[in-house]
Amino acid sequence: MGDVLSALSDPLRRRVVAVLARLPEGTERTCASFDLGVSKASLTHHFRTLHHSGLIRQINRGNSRGAVLRRADIEGRFPGLLSIVAAENFE
Repeated sequence: MGDVLSALSDPLRRRVVAVLARLPEGTERTCASFDLGVSKASLTHHFRTLHHSGLIRQINRGNSRGAVLRRADIEGRFPGLLSIVAAENFE
């Protein structure tokens, strides 16, 4: 639980989870497609944190990686959490 809450404590990582939670289940997005406005090293750090916390699954695509929300796992462990994150306004 601590790893998940720690990962979600950062607004950029919450935004990634919120975007993925609003998409149809199983939707894969490349890390660069989120346009978070940070360096490549920071982007790598954020997605690594999300992966290690168990929030996303990463798929290697050669020179890029795709991210898929682990929706069923998250809902099973933390019912309602994704709805709360998805409802947050990041504008």
